[in-house]
Amino acid sequence: MRSLFHLGGSVVTRTQVAAARIPGAARREGRPGIALTVIAACQLMVVLDATIVNIALPHIQTALDFSTTGLSWVLSAYTLTFGGLLLLGGRAGDILGRRRVFLAGIALFTLASLIGGFAQEPWQLLAARALQGVGGAIASPTALALITTTFPEGPERNRAFGVFAAVSAGGGAIGLLAGGVLTDWLDWRWVLFVNVPIGALILFLTPLYISESERHPGRFDIAGALTSTLGMASLVYGFIRASEEGWRDGFTVGSFVAAVVLLTLFAVIESRAKEPITPLRMFADRNRAGTYLIMLSLAAAMFGMFFFIVQFVQNVLGYSPTASGFAFLPVTAAIGIAAGLSQRLLPRFGPKPFMVTGSGLVAIGLGWLTFIDTDSSYVSGILGPMVIFAFGMGLNFVTLTLTAVSGVASHEAGAASGLLNASQQVGGSLGLSILVTVFGTAAREETTEQLPAFAAQATPEQMAVFKETGMMPGPAGHQVLAVGISDAFTAAVGMALLALLVALIVIRVRKSDLAALNGSAAAGGPAH
Repeated sequence: MRSLFHLGGSVVTRTQVAAARIPGAARREGRPGIALTVIAACQLMVVLDATIVNIALPHIQTALDFSTTGLSWVLSAYTLTFGGLLLLGGRAGDILGRRRVFLAGIALFTLASLIGGFAQEPWQLLAARALQGVGGAIASPTALALITTTFPEGPERNRAFGVFAAVSAGGGAIGLLAGGVLTDWLDWRWVLFVNVPIGALILFLTPLYISESERHPGRFDIAGALTSTLGMASLVYGFIRASEEGWRDGFTVGSFVAAVVLLTLFAVIESRAKEPITPLRMFADRNRAGTYLIMLSLAAAMFGMFFFIVQFVQNVLGYSPTASGFAFLPVTAAIGIAAGLSQRLLPRFGPKPFMVTGSGLVAIGLGWLTFIDTDSSYVSGILGPMVIFAFGMGLNFVTLTLTAVSGVASHEAGAASGLLNASQQVGGSLGLSILVTVFGTAAREETTEQLPAFAAQATPEQMAVFKETGMMPGPAGHQVLAVGISDAFTAAVGMALLALLVALIVIRVRKSDLAALNGSAAAGGPAH
C-alpha cells in the first residue's frame, strides 16, 4: 500500500510527489502492465503497417490509377525511409530522451496515416507512406529502448522483451487479416485510417505511464542518414524507371549516377564521422558482414513474394482481400514453427546449418513459384512453395539476429541489431525494385505478343481500358501478369542463391561462438 501524507490540505501519494519533482516522470508510475501495452501497441502498429497495406494493393492500384510497377512504391516509400533512418531514430532517443522521441515518432506516423487515407493522387499517397516510414523509424527503436528504462533487469524485463517479440512476430499475420477485412468491409483507405485512433491513444497514455529516460550526450550523423536514404531511393527509382521507360532513358541514367555519387559520399562520411550512423567497423567481422548480406538478399526475395502473390490471387484467381489474408496464414505459421525450432537447436549446432538450410529452402520455394501460370490454383501452384519458402525464412530470422549481435560489446549491440533491421528494410526495397523491373520487361514483351489476338476479340469497353491504363483486361491480361510474375520469381531465385553462397562460403563458426550462443534467448527475428 502506497504511503499517504497531507500537502496543502489534500492527501497525495509519494508517487504523485515524485512525479511532480522529477522532470519527465510518469504521472501514474507503478503500472508496468499498462506501460508495456503502450510500447507493444506502438510496435504492433509499425509492424502491422508492413503487411496491412499489401492486401489492399490491388484496390489502391484501381482507385489511384497506379501501374503495376509504380505500385511497388507504395511499399518502397515506407521501407526506404524506415530502413534508412532507423539508426538515426535510435540515436535521437539516446540524445534527446526516449519518451520525447517516441511521442514525436508516433505523432508523425499517425498524422501521415491520416493524410494517406485521404490521398486522391498517387504522389499524395507515396508522400504519406514516406512520412509513415520516418515516423516508424523514430518510434520503433525507441519503443524497444523504453523497455530497458521502464523495466528492471531480470525476469520482469525478460517477460517484457518476450511480449515485444511476440507482437513483432504476430504483427505480420494480424496485418494480413486486418487489411483484408478492412478493405472488404469498409474501404482500402481504412488500412491507413486504422492507425489514427491507435496512435492517438498511445499519445494520450504515454506521458501517464512511461517516464522519460536520461539523456546522453552525442552527435547526430544527419549527413550520413540523408545520403544513405537518398542514395538508395535513387537506386530504387532507377530500377523502377527502367522497367517503364527503358535503360537508355535520361532519368533512368541520371538516377543511377545520383545513386553512385550519394552512396560513395555516404561511405566517405561514415569513414570520417566521430559518431557515424553506420559504424563501418561492424562489417569487419566476416560472420556479421555475411549475416547482413544474407538478410539483405532474403528480404529482397521476401518482399517480392508477398507483392506478386497478392496480385496473382486477387487479379487472376479472383480472391477477395479477406480471402487473400487467410491465404497467407500458412506462411506466418511456417515462419513461427521454423523460428521456434532454430531457437531451440541453435546453441547445439550453431548458425551455419540453419543459414544454409534456410536459404536453400527459400531458393527451392521460389524456384517452384517460377512455374506459376494462369492455370495455377492456390493449392496446386502457390500453397506448397509458399510454405517451403516461409519455413526457410523462419530458420534464418532468429539465426541472423543472434549472429549479428554475437561477440559485440554491449554498448554496440543496438547498432549491430539495428543494422540487421535496416538491411531487411533496404534490401526489401531494392530487391522489390529489381524484381519489378524484371516483371515490367517481361510484361511488355508478353503484351506485344498478346495484343493482336486481344485487339481482334476485345469489346470497345475493353479497348478503352487498355488505351487508358496500358493493361489488357480479361484472360489476356491474366496471361501477361502470370508471365511477368514467373520471370520475376526467376530473378528472386538468384537472390536466394546469393544468400546460400554467402552462408556456405563466408560464414565461419568457432567453438567460442557456439559457447556464446549456448543458453541465449532470442527475442525474435526482424519484423516481417
